[in-house]
Amino acid sequence: MIEQSGAPWLTVRRGSAPLLLCMPHTGTSIPAAIEADLASPWLARKDTDWWIERLYGFAGDLDASIVRTGVSRTVIDANRDPSGASLYPGQATTELCPTTTFDGEPLYRTGCAPAPGEVAARRREYFEPYHRAIEEEIARLRRLHPALVVYDCHSIRSAVPRLFAGTLPHFNLGSFSGASCAAALTQRIERLCDATGLARVTNGRFKGGYTIRHYGRPQDGVHAVQMELACRGYLREPLGAVDEGTWPCAWDEGFAAPMRAVLERVLTACIGFVS
Repeated sequence: MIEQSGAPWLTVRRGSAPLLLCMPHTGTSIPAAIEADLASPWLARKDTDWWIERLYGFAGDLDASIVRTGVSRTVIDANRDPSGASLYPGQATTELCPTTTFDGEPLYRTGCAPAPGEVAARRREYFEPYHRAIEEEIARLRRLHPALVVYDCHSIRSAVPRLFAGTLPHFNLGSFSGASCAAALTQRIERLCDATGLARVTNGRFKGGYTIRHYGRPQDGVHAVQMELACRGYLREPLGAVDEGTWPCAWDEGFAAPMRAVLERVLTACIGFVS
């Protein structure tokens, strides 16, 4: 069952399988008052996890639950620590309410970046309802199952020099260095990724954001993993710098099909692990 949960930007699909997908960065909606302060509407949407909701479109057939925000990460990043603490100390990252793109470009016109009061207001309006929906789904699924998997869905351009050197592996699996899920689940996912012949790393540059760090409690039956995909694995991604004419590239169902097939095996393995 899919519903909007009282907020037009928040979509919740309630399934019965022991699997919850979270999608914090697929949204592109920006309120007009915020967009008026931005340097560029395109820059504000540049770092969206493009077409991830389509890539995982099969999840409903597995009877998975899904919590997805339609709000752009420029408004608020629902996968950052709400206290403002960095998840990756010493490394380049973006804030709870980002002020730059991943490439370091300013998102706001001079003097228009959100002040602390505005950040707090956005946290109340968007961040808290999104995570409340996740908490409610975890509680509901725990009433149905002794254990479940929280699977956080992400993607990023394959080359972002400010964030990481070189070209990112196709599959970037995060388990908060083993703290957010059982090692056996990580190993199952690793084997499926490695069987493709594509590049995979576990707990590399992306060890997992706020979602899996906050909800992952394997000792209590909640196993949380993050999958960060390099966009070239499912999109005809232009390598190197991108501009308004080249990014985002169009969704291509045929091109994405091989990656989708792998991810369907991964999610099926997640369900099998806790069933």
